[in-house]
Amino acid sequence: MTQTSLRAAIVTGGSRGIGRAIALRLAADGFAVSVNYVSDAAAAQQVVSTITAAGGRAIALQGDVAREEDVQQIFTATQEAFGDIDVVVNSAGVMPMVRIESNSIAAFDQTIATNLRGTFLVFAKAAEVLGEGGRIIALSTSVIAKSFPGYGPYIASKAGVEGLVPVLANELRGRGITVNAIAPGPVATDLFFKGKSEEQVAQIARIAPLERIGTPEEIAAAVSFLAGPDGAWVNAQVIRTNGGFA
Repeated sequence: MTQTSLRAAIVTGGSRGIGRAIALRLAADGFAVSVNYVSDAAAAQQVVSTITAAGGRAIALQGDVAREEDVQQIFTATQEAFGDIDVVVNSAGVMPMVRIESNSIAAFDQTIATNLRGTFLVFAKAAEVLGEGGRIIALSTSVIAKSFPGYGPYIASKAGVEGLVPVLANELRGRGITVNAIAPGPVATDLFFKGKSEEQVAQIARIAPLERIGTPEEIAAAVSFLAGPDGAWVNAQVIRTNGGFA
């Protein structure tokens, strides 16, 4: 990753929530950013507009990370727009709240497809195209350490993500590319609040010693560290950015 040339980053799921905060932070750090989205083109374009209004460079790219051809197109379009890719952040994810029951199979399949297959596909493509100094960052979750009812498919998918991180780091041995994951605790996003009452949110907030819900910007700051020069010696790690949640 050279400081003299334009640095470029891909942020999947970059149109809202944690992904949006990551895209904005990396743009503020000097990266040209590809903001990937699945369906909300207006939200992605708003992120791009915010970045460009501040003097940065960004493009919005539609694509489903569970589809190999979409992942290929995201990388190809980024290279066409910005040249070499330096950082890839896979933030795209879904979190349906379903119990481990026979009628939950469709939700399970969707969660595994997006969260785990999507990470595998993004990791595989990033491994192909990144060069010396490249950074690959996945989003996991600190709820892995809990056994909350309804989180089964989500926890299973993210446990798989965490399993891929050190394996890819070892497969990239000698190439100067780091592979890490950020595992947020509860964060104030639409994905977290969906389906939860105010009482449930307050109860979850009290679990961590800091007794509050995190912000997307705090997760983005951890990603910024891994993507920047100070994160060069951190590799094959899962950083639990959670206020002591687990």
